Amino acid sequence: QVQLVESGGGLVQPGGSLSLSCAASGTTLSLYNMAWYRQAPGKQRELVARFPNSGTISYADSVKGRFTISRDNARKMVSLQMNSLKPEDTGVYYCNAVNIWSETDYWGQGTQVAVSS
Repeated sequence: QVQLVESGGGLVQPGGSLSLSCAASGTTLSLYNMAWYRQAPGKQRELVARFPNSGTISYADSVKGRFTISRDNARKMVSLQMNSLKPEDTGVYYCNAVNIWSETDYWGQGTQVAVSS
């Protein structure tokens, strides 16, 4: 069983930065494809960034050049550095882990990000 705990959300002004962290426990992180999703009020959850076990890192077009996903398998951590934040980046950000063999996926409880002046 995988437990994911996000942290680092908060209120920031447009143009500001935030760094989100996802701490994983109960597993070996290298067995998972990791990703960050977000859900804005009244909208569906959407993929923000993906860091697979192997392969290419990918980003939603709306965050390319502004967000950077990273992972540290030894520390069991996944991070999302968010720069040049915009009001449309507001939402609840979720950490996601998908097992590379079973494709079972796991979610954290989410962390709120609000971008407003």
